[in-house]
Amino acid sequence: MVDIILLGGPGAGKGTQGELMAQWLPLPRVSSGDLFRANLSQETALGKQAKVYMDRGELVPDEITIGMVADRIGHADCAQGVVFDGFPRTVTQAEALDALLAGMGRRVNVVLNIDVAEDVLLARLAGRWTCTQCGAMYHRLFSPEKVQGVCDKCGGALFQREDDNPETQSRRIRVYQEQTAPLQEYYRARGVLVDIDGEQAPAAVGAAIKAAVEPLLA
Repeated sequence: MVDIILLGGPGAGKGTQGELMAQWLPLPRVSSGDLFRANLSQETALGKQAKVYMDRGELVPDEITIGMVADRIGHADCAQGVVFDGFPRTVTQAEALDALLAGMGRRVNVVLNIDVAEDVLLARLAGRWTCTQCGAMYHRLFSPEKVQGVCDKCGGALFQREDDNPETQSRRIRVYQEQTAPLQEYYRARGVLVDIDGEQAPAAVGAAIKAAVEPLLA
């Protein structure tokens, strides 16, 4: 049984690494974003409570988020462990998760901190463009369109979403760093934090993650 947390700022590659991990690690990935979407769409009691705060533009209280996590990891497919993605975000949430897992006779075994410098994160995020017609995504550095501003697939015009502009992304990165710096120290003090160089090629990052996790599966 192994419980894993994936940490990494916006653009660090958590999504890519989560998909790579799923190829060799038979554990469900529990994303806080997915949990919110599921609870809202299914109109669960927790989803309805969360919606009240979201409609007011307020942060959803930790107890509601923890409730969603508790419900999800109580399912049979989570009995052998979980990969947490996007949760916890704060030390308060980390303490609540510790208490929740302890009640199940479990604990966080490893925290994989995908470390990427702020300027690299910004370069990754600010280059994203989206097709107005089919929604295809491009990146000016990593996967550019053949004709600038024109979608390869349907010929639609490309635009940059408001939340993909450099100013917005820079704010997102700063908020993440402010929130998670204490979280990293929390887990480092418990001897479970592993720093992963996230500026390597995705395959190399995946190999480093695998090397950190595989000994726990023995």
